[in-house]
Amino acid sequence: MLEHVDCTRDQVLIDADGALDRVYFPESCVVSLSTVFSDGTAVDMATIGREGCTGVQAVLGAEVSSVRMLTQIPGTAMRMSRRAFGWAMDSVPGFKGLMYGYAQAFLDQALVSGACNAAHKLNQRLARWLLTTNDRSDGDTLPMTQTLLAEMLGVQRPTMTNALGEFERAGLIAGARRQITILDRDGLAAESCECYQRLRDRLAFHLPKTYAAG
Repeated sequence: MLEHVDCTRDQVLIDADGALDRVYFPESCVVSLSTVFSDGTAVDMATIGREGCTGVQAVLGAEVSSVRMLTQIPGTAMRMSRRAFGWAMDSVPGFKGLMYGYAQAFLDQALVSGACNAAHKLNQRLARWLLTTNDRSDGDTLPMTQTLLAEMLGVQRPTMTNALGEFERAGLIAGARRQITILDRDGLAAESCECYQRLRDRLAFHLPKTYAAG
């Protein structure tokens, strides 16, 4: 029923308007959900790590994805077919309850992220994004590029370069080719808006056995 798979950097797991024929449960990878505009640009709406899965739309009965699901941070995942996912939802009460809880947590993430993107400064949003990604990783070195960060946060690369430079000068992070290392989590938390802790609180409420409850 479950298949172990490797997810490479920038791999499109399911594209916008693509069939929801597979559900991925990230282990060490992080998946971004992006809205794709007519000019080809994409803006990050939410991310999925080891606390969840790409099946939220399937839980609600959708058969076609409205967003692009792309591997943001490479790593491993477990994958199952839509048919097997549907069987588990119908036949395993504990699984169904878990998926409903995650669907609520995911909705909270999307709502808070939307408000955050409209209300808070780039440095605050960047700190939130780095902390959230770090929560889903096994180490403090995150394999990501400035280009990816700029795309995920909806800004130009020079703007992102300046923001990361401020964090580096403050000793919060260390940048290298295609990776960023977090040096001071407490300092990043101080730079972040309240949305980071709010997201953790909502995740811990809906899914108390995840990392967010720690």
